[in-house]
Amino acid sequence: MIYNSIVETIGNTPMVRLNKLFKGIPGTVLAKVEYFNPGNSTKDRMALKMIEDAERAGKLKPGGTIIEGTSGNTGMGLALTAVAKGYKCIFTMADKQSQEKINILKAVGAEVIVCPTNVAPDDPRSYYSVARKLNQDIPNSIYPNQYDNPSNAQAHYETTGPEIWKQTEGKITHYVATVGTGGSMCGTAKYLKEKNPSLKTVGIDTYGSVFKKYKETGIFDENEIYPYLTEGFGEDILPKNVDFDVIDTFIKVTDKDGAIMARKLSREEGLFVGWSSGSAVHGAIEYARESIKKDDVMVILLPDHGTRYLAKVYNDQWMKDHGFLETRSFGTARDIIQERNGKDSLITVSKSAKVSDAILMFNREGIDQIPVTDNGHFVGSITSSSILEKIIQDPQLQSKSVADVMDKAMLFVAPDSTLDVLSSLLNKDNKAVLIRDSEEKVHIITQHDVLKAMTS
Repeated sequence: MIYNSIVETIGNTPMVRLNKLFKGIPGTVLAKVEYFNPGNSTKDRMALKMIEDAERAGKLKPGGTIIEGTSGNTGMGLALTAVAKGYKCIFTMADKQSQEKINILKAVGAEVIVCPTNVAPDDPRSYYSVARKLNQDIPNSIYPNQYDNPSNAQAHYETTGPEIWKQTEGKITHYVATVGTGGSMCGTAKYLKEKNPSLKTVGIDTYGSVFKKYKETGIFDENEIYPYLTEGFGEDILPKNVDFDVIDTFIKVTDKDGAIMARKLSREEGLFVGWSSGSAVHGAIEYARESIKKDDVMVILLPDHGTRYLAKVYNDQWMKDHGFLETRSFGTARDIIQERNGKDSLITVSKSAKVSDAILMFNREGIDQIPVTDNGHFVGSITSSSILEKIIQDPQLQSKSVADVMDKAMLFVAPDSTLDVLSSLLNKDNKAVLIRDSEEKVHIITQHDVLKAMTS
């Protein structure tokens, strides 16, 4: 068969049985291998759909420019579509994305603007904000906005869902996918649940993302947000394409577990996949051990290809540097907390308290930094050195509130963050970090704690 352009080859990706990794677990486990799309990811589907819907609506005209914030894969799908249809592309990306993704986008003619990762979504420097601003400034341009564009989920409702249903002959009982923009999970899940209302869907989230807690409590907890390394899923926002009604449960997977599982998929199943694919399979194994029966059929969506991660997941030195390959003993934030044997109790101060009260706490507790709270939320921090410096300049500050002198809030980090990662985060700007354990209790880790763990 001869295709008129590369975008006509999108979809109809194969289903592959997973044999070794699920050995001993009852039921049938299948992988929907999305790197067979021409752009090597599942994002090709919705990229084409968003552009064609924009064309039909008259929003995108000949010679126009496509501007989008992307973690890489959506950009590739949009770039291929742009090449086939004659558009220009400008993409904004967070600086945590792999260099391979940036190079690939440039190779297909796109302009790439790299933006800082650790800023709020509404910060003018964020890759969301920069994309929106470019759209406002450049004539005859569109900002598809994969997070809120209904064409994203609709693409999977129209293609991925029906393909899975047909390939399993309607026998699928469980669907597992990572959740980022929400399209591949929710569009597919909606279709499959319409076909079989008893079908179970499992969303894979990452530590540092808000989805799992929001699903379970309905609370958007900013304290859940902290930097993580995994690319392509998890969010610090609630995209409109994430329909929590069609996701039955969430499982969180650490950066390390996802990376190691991606390598296992390559070596044990012959599937050279990306980091998020490893996360999806790790979470699926955790779920399947407790919930899959003999006659069940689980399908796991594997979003992209391993070539996107050659400098990270498939680079031994990078994996060692982050404590993901156990060539030497790497302690973690969790180890530091467990070493305290429950003896620690986090000291906090209200932002409405007087600075003089905070000084008394420093002296009484013998500590150097205190998180500042407001109605249970961590809103800032104070250090003894900073307070001393400010009082020398203005002695009257002692009678003012902590809110008047506090610095930025301490970062929350994943419990499995290694000592190497912790040490890189702790500097003159970040004197301490916070972690939340499985019982929702918050702990503080200081530079002294990390130094002690490294030398013990």
